[in-house]
Amino acid sequence: MRSLRSQRAALPAVAAFAAILASAAAAGPRHGIAMYGEPALAADFAALPQANPDAPAGGTIVFGESGGFDSLNPFIVKGRAPFGLSPLTVESLMGRSYDEPFTLYGLLAQSIETDAARSYVEFVLRPEARFADGSPVTVEDVMWSFEILGTRGHPRYHAAWSKIGGMEQTGPRSVRFTFNTEDRELPLILGLRPILKKAQWEGRAFDESGLEAPIGSGPYVVESFEPGRFITFRKDPDWWGASLPFNRGRHNLEVVRYDYFGDSGVVFEAFKAGLISTWRETNAARWATAYDFPAVTSGAVVRSVIPHQRPSGITGLVMNTRRAPFADWRVREALIHAFNFEFINQTLNGGTEPRIASYFSNSALAMGAGPAEGRVRALLEPFAADLLPGALEGYALPRGDGGEANRANVREAARLLEEAGWTVRDGVLRNGAGEPFRFEVLVVQGASETLSIVNIFAEALARLGIEVRVTTVDNAQYTERRNAHDFDMTPYTVSLSLSPGNEQWLYWGSEDADTPGTRNLMGVRSAAIDAMIRALLTSTTREDFVAATQALDRVLTTGRYVIPFWYSDVSRLAHDRRLHYPARLPMYGDWIGFLPELWWFAE
Repeated sequence: MRSLRSQRAALPAVAAFAAILASAAAAGPRHGIAMYGEPALAADFAALPQANPDAPAGGTIVFGESGGFDSLNPFIVKGRAPFGLSPLTVESLMGRSYDEPFTLYGLLAQSIETDAARSYVEFVLRPEARFADGSPVTVEDVMWSFEILGTRGHPRYHAAWSKIGGMEQTGPRSVRFTFNTEDRELPLILGLRPILKKAQWEGRAFDESGLEAPIGSGPYVVESFEPGRFITFRKDPDWWGASLPFNRGRHNLEVVRYDYFGDSGVVFEAFKAGLISTWRETNAARWATAYDFPAVTSGAVVRSVIPHQRPSGITGLVMNTRRAPFADWRVREALIHAFNFEFINQTLNGGTEPRIASYFSNSALAMGAGPAEGRVRALLEPFAADLLPGALEGYALPRGDGGEANRANVREAARLLEEAGWTVRDGVLRNGAGEPFRFEVLVVQGASETLSIVNIFAEALARLGIEVRVTTVDNAQYTERRNAHDFDMTPYTVSLSLSPGNEQWLYWGSEDADTPGTRNLMGVRSAAIDAMIRALLTSTTREDFVAATQALDRVLTTGRYVIPFWYSDVSRLAHDRRLHYPARLPMYGDWIGFLPELWWFAE
């Protein structure tokens, strides 16, 4: 009989052997990968379930955009690139099915391999994968793309690159990445990295904006453009991926064009005149009252309502906590009280749209009402001393009575401001040093609805003795100031998915709070937020993942960083009657991967 000591010594070896067996069972090249569980589609799937493989090819769609562009490099901080450039012309190793929370299937890569711990990922390229110039997509292109994006690209690429401990070519068409950090999402994140042609950038600075389009491997190429006016993409007749099951029924249109106008009001008038093909209506009241123009009454334009199952995300006015007085949570809470949501919603939307209750509201990932319980509470309690009121006890946004005066909430706002050291003297709200409470709201030109919201809000704040200056700037200035965090308050939108992951670091991680170009516009630095992001990234079960996201939602919402607006659980699309979409809608609805990817043109 072995001694107790020898039995104990053998336990780590047994555990290690079991881990090896589990890893071996999980390893092996696969056609797809899911964040949790298994991909819904088998290796021999014929097409994505939300696509119509019998859709006809051909036709044109014209989108209208406000503003302009001054760069054709969408992968860096500098410049503003056309919205459709990356998704239409550049591909990644794997492609996402938006009918599943987070599942990828092979695109440039024919297979993906990882272990049970997801400590590495290996991709094997398809031998037929080609760039638009006919050259093959190589392992060298893949490795260069990952490194250049991770070191010279937009900050959204940097975090994942820092977690790669090594990369190596393991065969003529295979490449392996090993990780130095526990992060179960990394294989999927790397699968979605854009793959660029290394030779195109030799002798050039990748991080300088310019008007040469990247040579991609996607379904379209840039046919023509004029900065500030239009850009036209035409289907590549030699596109290598046209016959892949993943692409059947996708990218059916021959031409995709974006025309640029001065502001959103002009874009809508262009749509009414038939100059553009589709209009995404974000105003429920206008959807009900403003669609009686001739193209609608004649049937040339039809209206479609697209439901979805995704979270509300956060849309509102973000407060820059890097600057006083927004560093004080009581001031932020006061401004949330002063924002008369019910009146503004009634004025602009006829009162039909629900308010964003939290960052992940409208989904199972939302924090929920009442005190934190169970696993959520266990995650938050180590940070109890630093959490703001409501995180553990429960929190809800203030509700007004619908009247313009909003008296009860304004009184509470005044109380909170006084508690924070601000009192009214001679009609002006001042701090103990006598300095007036004044700040600027930075708005991009053409954002007419946002300006209406801000102006109503500014009038309410004036009654509290607060001076608000509204500054509108062009797209280039707006992008530059946002990237440099040069604002007090500005409109803010973060669309959130059913599979939050590494992008959460970019949105509100402490490490990048002061990085130019980060989406962490509020400038939050929170150990609790960082810990919740780590928890969701290292969760091995769906239950733990949901709890970590709900806990993150609580910390973000009770941080009072954003004055939330409203969301809609449907998208409202008015479009040329010759444009069609599949009857089976993806769970994400009208989101990434839907329009124009799944649409087709037919009389």
